[in-house]
Amino acid sequence: MRGHPRRGEAGREVSERGAEVGRRIGVGLMYGLFKPRVLGSWRVPATGPVILAVNHSHNVDGPMVMGVAPRPTHFLIKKEAFIGPLGPFLDAIGQVKVDRSGADRTAITGALDVLKQGGVLGIFPEGTRGDGDFASLRAGLAYFAVRSGAPVVPVAVLGSTERNGRLIKQLPPLRSRVDVVFGDPFDAGDGSGRRTRKALDEATVRIQERLTAHLENARRLTGR
Repeated sequence: MRGHPRRGEAGREVSERGAEVGRRIGVGLMYGLFKPRVLGSWRVPATGPVILAVNHSHNVDGPMVMGVAPRPTHFLIKKEAFIGPLGPFLDAIGQVKVDRSGADRTAITGALDVLKQGGVLGIFPEGTRGDGDFASLRAGLAYFAVRSGAPVVPVAVLGSTERNGRLIKQLPPLRSRVDVVFGDPFDAGDGSGRRTRKALDEATVRIQERLTAHLENARRLTGR
């Protein structure tokens, strides 16, 4: 009926509001616990769908990007993180739960909805925490980028694994500097609109080249 938002619109409104709450919590925590140095955040498009492709070497990388990114971000997060009270909290701040054991249609739909509504989707393209060097990329990032047409912004988080904290060994030392470097947005597709396996494989190679180049540049820029 006229005057009543559709369910999807209402859900998106709540999700965006939740993601903004998550961003504000991230700002307080990350700047309170550490000393983030943020470079190039102005490169993130101010409006429209965007995919942040983030290297992943520490559990703090996601919250750090959420806290320093200029726009609220919905991260694809493994379902194993949604345990105890953390689960409802992650849901409330608009994060997308994904089952990595197979093709999670619910997560895929949720991620595409974020982009369809002009939001920011955060992805760890390596699929799991590792060396954070973009050496091994899964096809998920290429799929979302090609399917949605959203530009990809490479993000390098550096310094989160240099040392362990003395009070909380699972975190970097309190008040230590963590660099977050945003790169130039780029289109992953070849402009043809193709979504074939060959097109996705080519997009994955294209993405890996751009992400690796950005990481190398970020290391030169920050001296890390």
